[in-house]
Amino acid sequence: MRIWKKFFSASALTAMAVWPLWAGGAGDAQAEISAQLPDEAALVAVHKPKKAEKSWYVPDFSWFDLNLNYLDWTDGTVDRGGGAYDDFWYAELEGGAGWSWGDFYFFTDWENPDERFDADDAPDDSRWVIKPILDINIPGTEGTMKNVQIHIQDYYLYGDGFLVNNLVVGLAYKYLADNFFARPFVGLHYVHDTFHESMWNGYMGGWVFNYDFTAFEQKFSISNWHEFEWERDESMYLNDDGSRQEFGDASSWGVQGALAAWWHVTKHVTGGIQYRYAWHKLGNYNYLNGLIYTLKYNF
Repeated sequence: MRIWKKFFSASALTAMAVWPLWAGGAGDAQAEISAQLPDEAALVAVHKPKKAEKSWYVPDFSWFDLNLNYLDWTDGTVDRGGGAYDDFWYAELEGGAGWSWGDFYFFTDWENPDERFDADDAPDDSRWVIKPILDINIPGTEGTMKNVQIHIQDYYLYGDGFLVNNLVVGLAYKYLADNFFARPFVGLHYVHDTFHESMWNGYMGGWVFNYDFTAFEQKFSISNWHEFEWERDESMYLNDDGSRQEFGDASSWGVQGALAAWWHVTKHVTGGIQYRYAWHKLGNYNYLNGLIYTLKYNF
């Protein structure tokens, strides 16, 4: 009632009260009342609540999944690894989010979760891995440069008696299409581990891509992540006399990644097979490869 009183004048209220007693003046009274009434847009503006302004840290979208994996190294990898590589399973939590100012992705793995954190059991000991990736838009960019982002990623592995941390700071380019996503990157590589001094260790580049498609009325996708390191510091792979170190990556460059095929069985269930590969990486000079069998639950 208070709202209506605000918009009606005294003359309009009087006209409404006596209108039934009028004969020929009804039309004039209605016209006067209509002139005093607010229009519909004004009423909507009065009653419409103000939309709360979204905080910068609240994402426009987010997703995450929990998955179980089994890494089956090839027999050749086990032989070339000299006993340092055994098949193992791991649990993983994976997720991401997006804002108008950038994107974030991470995964964290618990390798051999049924084993102890004991270096004496290596390579069958339990280990933790976490990898966050942050891409930040560059203010003021336009056109194709609008997709260039500041790229920060870190890989951290911890086990009993051993840890390694690989930090990369550089640039990335984000490409989006209806069913395709790609993000190549390049940056400076900083390393810290148990057996070497902390240092800038050359450069790292790479990419991640995903392609979605439908076949036999089912949803599938193909994805790949790939990393390439070069111009590593010589202390990381050479002895003082210039000979190659017996342990470790033992090279000035190295590559690693995984090529995967995914079947999105339902909205919440995804199964996949990943071809895992590495050369002059994972603490070994030789080519390493295997298959990862993955089952995901998508929240």
